[in-house]
Amino acid sequence: MTGLAALLLPATARGAPTEQLSVAAGNESLSLSRYAAKLTGKRPAVIVLHGSRGIELRQRAYERYADALTAAGIDSYFLHYMTGRDTAALDPKSSTKGSREAYDTGRFDGWSETVSTTVTTILGRADSSGQVGLLGFSLGGFVAANTAARDARIGALAVLYAGMPEAMAGKVKHMPPSIELHGEADQNVSIANGKKLIELARSVGADAEFVPYPGKPHGFDFSDSDPMTSDAIDRVARFFRARLAA
Repeated sequence: MTGLAALLLPATARGAPTEQLSVAAGNESLSLSRYAAKLTGKRPAVIVLHGSRGIELRQRAYERYADALTAAGIDSYFLHYMTGRDTAALDPKSSTKGSREAYDTGRFDGWSETVSTTVTTILGRADSSGQVGLLGFSLGGFVAANTAARDARIGALAVLYAGMPEAMAGKVKHMPPSIELHGEADQNVSIANGKKLIELARSVGADAEFVPYPGKPHGFDFSDSDPMTSDAIDRVARFFRARLAA
């Protein structure tokens, strides 16, 4: 399966995930960490997709989102969708930006297949309400958008500082309700990517919202002190609560 890690506003750490799972990707078994809402009965779920540097580097920041989601009655799953080969190919110490972008282009569909496999696993659980959303950051946001366009089971999509892979943009026939949050001073992923994603979603009839953050850089919501961190987390949690848990 996959692995998710996201917490909310508290500065204290959440602790270990409720359950550790795995999902097959080729010859590898990828980690999937589940953070369960403190509710009984069937619950919606959100799969969290990390950026190119993985979850571990900024796990506390991702876990803030998990806290917000579980507080809203939504189970969170952190999916470590990258294989060992992916991690090596995207290592900034041994690759160029151009080579990484080319590698991403060839891997988006494979990563999306792994996400869809994870969706199947979650929907098959006894505690699933049948509602699954995707939350993606940076590279993970592109993977989430690509998956949402391919897999009609995705009930809601939230993306931070990302967009739709160019190869998929012309093929999109369906998108779920979507929200994209983007810093206007982002030097890593142009804000134009986020705007185009929302325009694309609206063009196929989806309810979609674009939220710009003036003066904010890439990954602005990972700050421990910026008040916009709480704003972004709250917006995302409210979005999924309205779309999946209502």
